Amino acid sequence: MGSSATASELLSLRHPIVQGPFGGGLSTIELVSAVADRGGLGSFGAHVLSPDALIETAARLRSRTSGAFALNLWVSDHDAGGIDVSADAFADYAARFAPYFAELAIDMPDQPARFHERFEDQAEALLEARPPAFSFVFGIPSRPILEACRARDIRTIGAATSLKEALALEAAGVDMIVATGFEAGGHRPSFLARAEDSLMSTAALTQIVARRVSVPVIAAGGIVDAAGIAAARQLGASAAQLGTAFLACAESGTTDAHRQVLFDPDRVGDTVLTRSYTGRLARGVRNRLIDELGAREIAPFPIQAWFVSQLKAACARQERDDLTSLYAGQSAPNLAHRTVAELMSALTAGTASSAPASAA
Repeated sequence: MGSSATASELLSLRHPIVQGPFGGGLSTIELVSAVADRGGLGSFGAHVLSPDALIETAARLRSRTSGAFALNLWVSDHDAGGIDVSADAFADYAARFAPYFAELAIDMPDQPARFHERFEDQAEALLEARPPAFSFVFGIPSRPILEACRARDIRTIGAATSLKEALALEAAGVDMIVATGFEAGGHRPSFLARAEDSLMSTAALTQIVARRVSVPVIAAGGIVDAAGIAAARQLGASAAQLGTAFLACAESGTTDAHRQVLFDPDRVGDTVLTRSYTGRLARGVRNRLIDELGAREIAPFPIQAWFVSQLKAACARQERDDLTSLYAGQSAPNLAHRTVAELMSALTAGTASSAPASAA
């Protein structure tokens, strides 16, 4: 079917390149603004931010770049059992993590008032902040939120892991759809079926969706270079979203230990899908955290994510990579660039003449 407008036209981009959003402190003002300044869409993973912090982040981005950027939120902010946690249930979850807290010599935290921000509160703040684009995963915002975005000229970008999800996003009036294949690093943002049952490849999903929706499709998953972007566009994608390639850059908020793993072909070639990080399915490099927590009962999101975040912070301070999340996509062994300037130069040099294939 295809779209009469492209993602670049809708977002005023010079290049059909979208930087994947990273939550959990991995997004930075420096990363997003560096991508936006070079003609791509910078994306800030804001799902862990309070409403006030979200508004402040948008203001800081506007002060740093005149380019386009997106704020990214998780529509579904908890799974079954992940809210209204009793003291006994919290104690049970804490006991599972206690050995790791002891090993890392950190105190076991008290139960928080909440484990994750409410999406509705964040969405209200986002509407006030008015970013150029609002990207979201794990569902579709309510009609009033989408209508409010249109009234404020905020472009909306939803993520799909299946054709059914893509058609649901189109029916809701979303401006663009990210077709995210199982090769992608990070979370599988499925919302109509279990993530384990929504594992289409980027190539298959992109060409199937592009022929059946009337909005621009952004391909994501296993794309780290100009050749990947060109291939995605030949399959009907209007643009390509790259996550791991930008995460490896010095401007991202990840640790040097994580970057070292990303540039180690022997280690980064061993990625797996796991619920160990957050309670939701995500792709990362196999390590002790995955091997040990994956063999035990996983707490629901966001409780699992909250406990693991404490381990991540300690590992960052201690320069360890065994008890932390190591997000990476399947094409990570081909990573070649360590700064946004180098990466964007290589990507744009190879995409100037590429154009999306007809989706008729």
